[in-house]
Amino acid sequence: MRKIILIILLTLFSIGLFASCESLKRFLNQDLEEEDYTMGELYADEYVKEVPYVPTVSEEARRSGNVNALGIEREPGDNEALYDAIQAWMGTPYRYGGNDKDGVDCSGFVGHIYRQVYNFNLHRVANDMQQDVILISKSELREGDLVFFTNSKGKVSHVGIYLKDGLFVHSSTSRGVIISRLDDKYWSKHFYKGGHLE
Repeated sequence: MRKIILIILLTLFSIGLFASCESLKRFLNQDLEEEDYTMGELYADEYVKEVPYVPTVSEEARRSGNVNALGIEREPGDNEALYDAIQAWMGTPYRYGGNDKDGVDCSGFVGHIYRQVYNFNLHRVANDMQQDVILISKSELREGDLVFFTNSKGKVSHVGIYLKDGLFVHSSTSRGVIISRLDDKYWSKHFYKGGHLE
């Protein structure tokens, strides 16, 4: 019985000692933040309350049926497989770390689309996806390119897929998978780079 009490006391003492060690706390917090596990700190400013963009098409296109699955007017050369794949995810709720239609985060959504449409496996985290593409400016964007956004700390923390005419699709923290405009006040301010496959 004495041994058990002694072991319990030593364990509690050790926990107290390590819990009060400031350098250990700083190390653990820094490590967690760098690995994107602490949503509260890293993504605090990423909750964007937005109204989904609703594409408008001409009456002529509507009558002729020249509208793709997302309600965007078709143009020659549009990647219909891309729009069809995206349509299947529209409205899926946002869930940090989510990777299916019960809830998906931005990089999970983009990863699924790229595997299905381009047969390409991207890194899992938005910041790491930059390694998979050639970074380009906003003026060079074309259909299917990635669009990267930074948080207030300047770190890439959000990713979407460029469509056309200034539109991109992503898993928004407030609305799930939606279409947004690059010239929206928030997204324009936080736009970092685009990226396309070689």
